[in-house]
Amino acid sequence: MIDWETVVRENQDMVWRLAYRLLGREADAADCFQETFLDALKIARRESVRNWTGLLKRVTIARALDRLRNRKRNSVMTLDESLAPDNRQMLPSHRMEQQELAIQLQDALAQLPQDQAEVFCLKYLNGESYQTIAYITGQNINTVGVNLHRARNKLRVLLDGECEEKY
Repeated sequence: MIDWETVVRENQDMVWRLAYRLLGREADAADCFQETFLDALKIARRESVRNWTGLLKRVTIARALDRLRNRKRNSVMTLDESLAPDNRQMLPSHRMEQQELAIQLQDALAQLPQDQAEVFCLKYLNGESYQTIAYITGQNINTVGVNLHRARNKLRVLLDGECEEKY
């Protein structure tokens, strides 16, 4: 029997931070948070879950990427300060540059294939090792490396294209 209260209590902060870091809006992060735990409960009813933290990270990223893709389709993006370092002490012009970069990164992440976006988020937004990412995603370490390499290359192309269009 699953002690659902314990699962939620032990993982809620991590799920919230990850959702907010990716989405940058409190309302979207709250929706993603709820969807994540509902999806996890559905999964737990179908199969045994050995690694709740890994499952919840994976589902959070998937739900957040879905929301980013929907934003792109609807052309509604927000200013996301959560991807930038603590910017309260930055000059306003630097803060705006950081916010623009965050928007561009969100847009570019939404264009990546799911497996590439997932490993990128786990590595660079969550700080996970290749081995942990492999465990969470069920990929072997070499596949994680390939997907991460492809994600970085695709993001580089997408972000360079954004910069070229602006200037």
